[in-house]
Amino acid sequence: MPSMLDAVVVGAGPNGLTAAVELARRGFSVAVFEARDTVGGGARTEELTLPGFRHDPCSAVHPLGVGSPAFNDMPLGRFGLEWLHPELPMAHPWDDGTAAVLSRSVAETAASLGPRDAGAYRRLLAPFLGKWDSFARDFMALPPRGLPHDTLTLARFGLAGIPSANLLMRRFHDEKAKGLFAGLVAHVIAPLSGIATGGVGLMFALAAHENGWPLPRGGSQSISDALAAYLRDLGGTVHTGFEVKRLDDLPPARAYVFDTTPTALARIAGLGRVYDSYKYGPSVFKIDYALDGPVPWTAEAARRAGTVQVGPTRGEISTALNLAYGGSAPATPFLITAQPSLVDPSRAPEGKHVFWAYGHVPHAWEGDLTEAIERQIERFAPGFRDRVLARATAGPPELAARNANYVGGDIASGSVAGLRLLVRPKLSLSPYSTPHPAVFICSSSTPPGPGVHGMSGQNAAKAVWRKLRAE
Repeated sequence: MPSMLDAVVVGAGPNGLTAAVELARRGFSVAVFEARDTVGGGARTEELTLPGFRHDPCSAVHPLGVGSPAFNDMPLGRFGLEWLHPELPMAHPWDDGTAAVLSRSVAETAASLGPRDAGAYRRLLAPFLGKWDSFARDFMALPPRGLPHDTLTLARFGLAGIPSANLLMRRFHDEKAKGLFAGLVAHVIAPLSGIATGGVGLMFALAAHENGWPLPRGGSQSISDALAAYLRDLGGTVHTGFEVKRLDDLPPARAYVFDTTPTALARIAGLGRVYDSYKYGPSVFKIDYALDGPVPWTAEAARRAGTVQVGPTRGEISTALNLAYGGSAPATPFLITAQPSLVDPSRAPEGKHVFWAYGHVPHAWEGDLTEAIERQIERFAPGFRDRVLARATAGPPELAARNANYVGGDIASGSVAGLRLLVRPKLSLSPYSTPHPAVFICSSSTPPGPGVHGMSGQNAAKAVWRKLRAE
């Protein structure tokens, strides 16, 4: 290792690894230090239940990963990353056995919403179709450092997406469209009344139509492993099992980049109370299942979907989110579920399946939501419990213990209520910089926020290399 590195990255999640890769690609010497024994952060894969059943402890499906400008700028396929697409990106079943769907086809999606809302859905999506690459590069690189690639599309998206999801859903007449759209917003654990939540739902829908909602072969660990392998190929180093408690624990470097929460960064870097106002949001209660067969969904579409939203109505979804924000666990939770082994048989022994589900709960909640979650799944998949071979539960304390960035179990690494969806970690034209001129932050506590896409890491790396070039 050189006596003085150009950059040291703390935390080997997708954003930390992406930041390290971006710097190494430009000739800077880089080392990454990770407290856990493996890289990955929120993109890991482990045997949590029974031998041969490989689960993703956090994210499993990556609608923003496959279309990420950061990932698409890298040759990650050379290092083992392969995207697998389910027949349907997402299904949203109803009590009558039907389902709204989010398909690669706009027409199929619109048709599933019913005749009164099919046209409204097509009109909502029409201005953005076929423009993902330039739009994503503009939107996910905010705040901008120059002119957008496609100013008109970005402006149109702002007009449609800055209002709340509740306002945007006024375009629709019937509950299927409203329920599906409300479920999309709930992926970032945002109240439906919040500013820019309409844009959250719109972004997830566009991602499905343009690139799908795929899963990486072998599990989410494949994303992290590919990033780490590419970094090593570029000459960077990765040190695992190395917990950083103080800046002095790290080797000398011209810049330090933290894939941590703002509060952890302030503690380690000695920045005092600069991020004391940073707020964390609700958590989730997650269950990973080893199953003796596929989930017996009543709705045929749900049996073909990589992701299944279990709600179903906008009212139920809104109530569950509001209760979690208000400090109460919902008796009827809204669930996001994933079925990786539908498209990746390597995830489970032959004929068996892995499946996960989570419902929203308050920050740092210590209860058990297992019964409520399984009652909700049985509502749409009678006989589900009969297929359970084993389960691994994780509430907020367990989630926080697995990933230090999930403070109180907040998998979004920060509240997204109100303006906090847009202003992370604090109001600034340079959100990746800190009061220490050599210290930067690149975690999902910075724009564009949660998700396995690496864009926070890429954006932070740009701020770092501007600083290093200026020296």
